[in-house]
Amino acid sequence: MDTYNKTDSDSESHQPLNHIYDPTSRDESAKHRAEPVKLDNQDNSHEEPETFGKVLVVGLGQLGLPVAKYLTDRGFDTYGYDINNTAMERAERIASVRKATNLNEIDVFIICVSTHKPEDMFSPQVDGLLSIVKEISREAKNGALVSIESTIPRGTSKKIFEMLNHRLHVAHAPHRWYALEEKDHGINQLRVIGGVCDCCLKTAIQFYGYPADTVGEVIVNSKDGSCNSLVLHGSTSYSRNDITSISSLESTKSLGIPLHPVSNIEIAEISKIAENAHRYLQIAFAEDLYLYSQANGINFAELREALNSKWNVNILEPRDGIGGHCLPKDTKMFLQSSQSQNKSKILGAAIEVDRIYREYRQAKNIATKLRTGNPIS
Repeated sequence: MDTYNKTDSDSESHQPLNHIYDPTSRDESAKHRAEPVKLDNQDNSHEEPETFGKVLVVGLGQLGLPVAKYLTDRGFDTYGYDINNTAMERAERIASVRKATNLNEIDVFIICVSTHKPEDMFSPQVDGLLSIVKEISREAKNGALVSIESTIPRGTSKKIFEMLNHRLHVAHAPHRWYALEEKDHGINQLRVIGGVCDCCLKTAIQFYGYPADTVGEVIVNSKDGSCNSLVLHGSTSYSRNDITSISSLESTKSLGIPLHPVSNIEIAEISKIAENAHRYLQIAFAEDLYLYSQANGINFAELREALNSKWNVNILEPRDGIGGHCLPKDTKMFLQSSQSQNKSKILGAAIEVDRIYREYRQAKNIATKLRTGNPIS
């Protein structure tokens, strides 16, 4: 795995949960569409959970397992589900999770499943995630929180909200977890967060970072673009940088994660796939520069070192092509999520560059192995 190819590999939980269905737990009448108004004055029909005691992590793979362990360490009653029995047993051993027997008792559902095709990890697909949501819709109690940490296409969160008949809060807090640098880029790092409506966002913020009695309203993305902060009771406003250092907020039972709230959940959805598309571009440029150097007799390593001597330049080291679970898949997801007839030409070109670079490296590797018996590094 390339150290700069940050992975987005989630679990393979692509089948419905096998739990007891209690039809009395479903209240079809609790439906609403919230308008973007101040949270303190908001009138909505969601029931807000008094506590976030019981949390179910769906998908216990590379992302879900550390999430479950983090929850347990923070004192939550943590449950888990994974279609893979080995993953479930590992989570029971490492993260002390338990199997859920009644979804109606769960306060928070955290979805950490993979969003690629089973037969092609480079192609996006959310069918498995949606099948899980169907099961949650049948059994979950009103007012529970569904937080999607999996990478998803634009519009998925609202679709899930509709599938849940507007009974549950739906939020998206895309993960930024990186396996190779878990200490610095683990679960507890600055996260973008959005909600389908304001009450969803407020509930998610309380769970992820801030106690209920301090969150007065959330102000995000003002019309002039100058405001992105949390406003706490007492009329004290803190920026997202300042608020992470307030120790009093860390004492409450929550995840204690610094947050960057956004006004529209689609911004949260796009932020994740755009982050990875940007990374894809960075690597593709390094590959293109390598091909340029090879074609023109330039020492690429020396050229790269010279370029990186400038304070705002960071040319990456191209290796075997752009791999991992996340970058190719999420770049395709970004392209597919656009409604424009004119898809991103720069990303299309980057994908083509990576294809050419891979072919070049493969041919050079074969030639070197035939000549010396050892492949190139």
